Amino acid sequence: AEARLGKWVRKLRDKLFLAEKTLKRDRDGAWMELNASLKKLGVKSFDLYQMHAVKDLEDLDRALGMGGAIEAFREARDTGLIRFIGITTHDVRVALKAIEKFDFDTVMIPIGLFSLVSPRPRSDFRPVLKAAKDRDIGVIAIKAIAKRPWKGEKRYRTWYEPLDDQDAIDSAVWFTLSQEGVTTYSLACDIRLWPMILDAAERFRRLNAEEQRQILEKARLKGFEYIYTD
Repeated sequence: AEARLGKWVRKLRDKLFLAEKTLKRDRDGAWMELNASLKKLGVKSFDLYQMHAVKDLEDLDRALGMGGAIEAFREARDTGLIRFIGITTHDVRVALKAIEKFDFDTVMIPIGLFSLVSPRPRSDFRPVLKAAKDRDIGVIAIKAIAKRPWKGEKRYRTWYEPLDDQDAIDSAVWFTLSQEGVTTYSLACDIRLWPMILDAAERFRRLNAEEQRQILEKARLKGFEYIYTD
């Protein structure tokens, strides 16, 4: 993907907020991958570099400990290779612990109707939003249009069943963007869904508490389910 995007990124670099990520948890691995990504894209720096898909507290401790990836992130920020440091995880408990242990600039977590149809410690994003707001941390939402795990033929490239009609996408995107503390939303990974998502975002209207409650109740009735395995 970096090689394919490189020529476009170079042409538009001054108009982009450029984010990248790494799965490496050690200092040397993260440093090498960061520099490899810069070279492939042909840019001098990233606006945001993210510690990606941190799966549990042990994984987090490894990344933040001595010799961990965070050492590479700090050096990269100090030397101008990156501006901001972020973390991504599918487990809100990991996100909450992460922002308690390090002064991250951004956190990326799932924030959608499916998260609250049957709230559980791993999925209830509300404590993270409050903690992030208190610490002035940007929140990037993902999985806003997720409905449930696939139950039949997979019609899209997403690993979960997404919403795919405009009215439903409007409600889901507006619900996510209406959560206090959410900064932005990262699109689903199937470009066929993008026009509807962008249309919803362009027409975004912040929902009040009663509207959010009604949309969440409709989601329960329409079979929304938690998409991750506990």
